[in-house]
Amino acid sequence: MRRLLFIFTLAFQANPPVSFVDVTARAGIRFHHENSATPDKYLVETMGSGGAFMDYDGDGFLDVFLINGGWVPGTSKNRNFNHALYRNRGDGTFEDATGKAGLQPNAAFGMGVAAGDYDNDGHDDLFITNFNGPNVLYHNNGNGTFTNVTAKAGVSGDGQWSASAVFLDYDRDGRLDLWVTRYVDHSFTNNKVCGPIRGYCTPQIYNGLSNLLYRNDGNGVFTDVSGKAGIAKILGKGLGVTVLDFNDDGYADVYVANDSVANFLFRNNKDGTFSEVALDSGVALDENGQPQAGMGTFSGDIDADGRPDIVVTNLDFEYLDVYRNLGNGIFEDASTRTGVQLATRAFVGFGVGLFDFDNDADLDMFVANGHILDNAPLIRQGAQYAQRKLLFENNGGVFKETAGAHGAALMKAQISRGLAIGDFDNDGAVDLLVTNCGGSPMLLRNEGAATNSWLTVKLAGTKSNSNGIGARLELTAGKSRQIRDITAGGSYLSSNDYRAHFGLGRWNEEVTITVRWPSGGVQTETVKPRQTVTIREK
Repeated sequence: MRRLLFIFTLAFQANPPVSFVDVTARAGIRFHHENSATPDKYLVETMGSGGAFMDYDGDGFLDVFLINGGWVPGTSKNRNFNHALYRNRGDGTFEDATGKAGLQPNAAFGMGVAAGDYDNDGHDDLFITNFNGPNVLYHNNGNGTFTNVTAKAGVSGDGQWSASAVFLDYDRDGRLDLWVTRYVDHSFTNNKVCGPIRGYCTPQIYNGLSNLLYRNDGNGVFTDVSGKAGIAKILGKGLGVTVLDFNDDGYADVYVANDSVANFLFRNNKDGTFSEVALDSGVALDENGQPQAGMGTFSGDIDADGRPDIVVTNLDFEYLDVYRNLGNGIFEDASTRTGVQLATRAFVGFGVGLFDFDNDADLDMFVANGHILDNAPLIRQGAQYAQRKLLFENNGGVFKETAGAHGAALMKAQISRGLAIGDFDNDGAVDLLVTNCGGSPMLLRNEGAATNSWLTVKLAGTKSNSNGIGARLELTAGKSRQIRDITAGGSYLSSNDYRAHFGLGRWNEEVTITVRWPSGGVQTETVKPRQTVTIREK
C-alpha cells in the first residue's frame, strides 16, 4: 500500500495543475493606466486600452508595450499619460525602456496597438490608435529606438475615434498592410447626458464610423484604399478585429466586432476588394437574430475540424458568441452547445483569446472582464464594475469554465479590458497580459503547462513578409492534426505573439509541420517537440 501511495504521489507531482500567477510586481512592471474619469462621463474614460507582446530588440524574448489613456476636459494635463515599453531581460524581469526607445509623450487619448514589421527589415514596428487625435506609426530603427514616421507613412487617420488595428498582407505582395477599426463619432464637444442616474452613454446614441484599410506601397508609404477596397461606405461601431482565412482560399479575411450593431465579416475577393458577408455567413447577429455589444474577438479552430471558428465578447445579460465554422462560408451560433452562454451572461467581456493553456492539444479560451458603468450597482442590481476573469477549458469542442481551479489571480475582480497572449519566458507555457482601465496591468505567468509536450514555431518569410503573417500552419502528430493562422491581431485593442504555439499532450515523438506561405508556396518540415523552431521560407 505504501509503495502504491508513493507511486501515486510521484505521478501527481509530475503533473501539477496549471496555475496562472500574477508576476507583475516581481517582473518590474510599474505601469498605471490613466483614464481621467470625470463626472461628465466621457465615453472614452471607460473603454480602457490595449497592450502588446512583441520582440522589439530581436533577442528571442517577448517584450511588453502598454498603451496609456490621456487628458479629458476637467482633469489635469500634468499627469503622466505616456505609453510604456518594457524590455524583457530574459530572466523573468523587465526593464523600463520607454525613455531609451525615444517614444514620445502621447498627444491624444490612447486606445490600441498593433505590432508588425511593415518594412521587412526584421524589426517589429508599432502602430498606435487614438481617440481625439491622430494615430501614430513608430518605425523600429533596429538599435533599441523608434522614430515617429506617421506623416511620411500617411496613416494618421482623420482624428476620429480609432480602436483596434492589425497588420495583415491582404494582397499577398509580401508587404504588411494595415486595418484599423473605428468606433463612434463621440468627442469632447458632443458628449451626451444619459440616464436618470448619470452614467456612460451607450453607443446607440452616436453615429458609427467605417473601417480603414491602408495598402503598403513600400518605401515606408501607405495609401488609404478603404474606398477602392469597398469598405469605406460600410458604417459600424467597430472595437475588436481578428484576421482569419475562413474559406481556406489563401487570402486574409477580416472579422470586426461591432458594439450594438451587426458584426462584419469582410471576405477577401482576391482582387483588392472585400465583400461584407456576415449576415449571409451567420456571424452578424446572435442566435435570436439580434445584434450584441461586440467588444473583443478572436479566431481559431476550437473543434479540430481544420476550419477557424470565431468568438466575440459582449455585455452582461447577453453572452459570448461562439461561431462554429461549418465550411462553405457558413457558421452556426454554437454558444449554447459549447457551454459558454450561461457561463458568460453575468459578465461584460472585453479581451478574449483562444490558446492551449494546458498543452493538451486543443484550444482553450480566456476572457478579460469588467463593466462599462463605474456606478453599475446603482443602475442594475447585482452588477459590479470590477469583475473576475474567465478561463474555459476545451474538452472535445465543449468548454467548461474553470478559472477558480487555476490560480487566485484569475479570481481577482478588476476593470479588465485588453488581453495579449504569448510565452514571455520561453518555457513552453503560454502566458497572458491583461490591461485594466484606470489601473495597473496584470502579467500572468503560466506555471505547470510545460509538463505536457509542446512546440513553438516562428516563421521567417523571404518571398512573404518577414514574420509570415497570413501563413497557415498544419501540425500532424500521429493521427492528431492542428491548424494555426498566423496573425498578430485579435482580442481587444491588443497585439499577440505571432509565433504559433502547439500543445502536444503526451506526444514526444517527431511532428510534421506544413506551412502554406502567403506567397503561395507550401513547405513541410519534421521537428522534435519541446522547443522553439524557426522555419525559413524556401
